[in-house]
Amino acid sequence: MFEWLFAFVHLALFLGLLSYSIWNLVRGRWLAGAVLLVFLAAYYFIVLHPAVLKEINRKKKRRKR
Repeated sequence: MFEWLFAFVHLALFLGLLSYSIWNLVRGRWLAGAVLLVFLAAYYFIVLHPAVLKEINRKKKRRKR
């Protein structure tokens, strides 16, 4: 149960920061929006992407059985 809660909290924070960075870009604060987007992309590829790939592979293995 804790894993689901942890995942949803991180998803909510990630989406909130993503929308805030896009809002900064729309308002004309290009540097702040771009820096946030760069850090969010780095966070995704360093932290989240390996876990996403692992989950996809796990579901593929389960489906093949």
